[in-house]
Amino acid sequence: MTSFSTDWLSLREGADHRSRDPVLQGQVLRYLEKISNLKNDPIHIVDLGSGTGSNLRALAPLIHHNQKWTLIDYDPLLLKAAREKICVWADSIADRTHNNHLDNDVNGLVTLVKNNYEITVQFLQKDLASKLQSELFESADLITAAAFFDLVALDWLVQFCRALKTSLYTVLTYNGEETWLPSDPRDTEILEAFHHHQGSDKGFGNALGPSAFKAMEQLLKKEGFQVETGSSPWILTRNDTSLIQELAAGTAKAVAETHLVSHEIAKQWGEQRAKSQYCEIGHDDLFAIYKKNSI
Repeated sequence: MTSFSTDWLSLREGADHRSRDPVLQGQVLRYLEKISNLKNDPIHIVDLGSGTGSNLRALAPLIHHNQKWTLIDYDPLLLKAAREKICVWADSIADRTHNNHLDNDVNGLVTLVKNNYEITVQFLQKDLASKLQSELFESADLITAAAFFDLVALDWLVQFCRALKTSLYTVLTYNGEETWLPSDPRDTEILEAFHHHQGSDKGFGNALGPSAFKAMEQLLKKEGFQVETGSSPWILTRNDTSLIQELAAGTAKAVAETHLVSHEIAKQWGEQRAKSQYCEIGHDDLFAIYKKNSI
């Protein structure tokens, strides 16, 4: 599986959190509220490709109920960073069941308090690409993911949608739409080459990239899920200078690797785009309610 640096994930977290579709997120929160009224136990959420725990930090404070989160990632360094960041983010640490947040062992539990609610977090190092272990999801009330499904291959996504027996909330799936201002005559060929790179193997086989969202929506509907969608574009302005610079550099590097555009053109485009004061990067959110969980 592809891994990402903690610096990149930290840099994008603010844009990720503010870009989520608020209407769709409201539907998810109302769904979880109904679930909480039917159970005394904590709400259980499993987060796929959790990185440093950004998805938890965005959603957990909005849920007015005790929670259990299972964070699953391939990279042990990201899970360690997640433990550290979440413990700092918490109002207090209620309990460290097996190891504290500085332990080298990424697996284990930590129970913290945020907004007067207890949140128990489990950290699991798993390669979801090698074997889809659906038993990981069986006790979950909700499966979540952020900026994850555009990395997977079609065969894996088909298997996942068939195995899924829990409602799913996934945000910030890249849809391929980009606008950089001011416009540049090289934008079209750069974007085409970038899409080609997005379709390369990210650990699951050839990635779906920008076509992932539509494929996932169709597959889930075929499996009988009630599917709602929303738009969550990054709108980046001069207040996001560092993120724009890193995004431009990363795009130029990816494009150069395809050899569809010369290294020099990719480099020039990246340097010019690093000075942009506005760009919009298209993403979409999806909430799929499992038919047996309709409440």
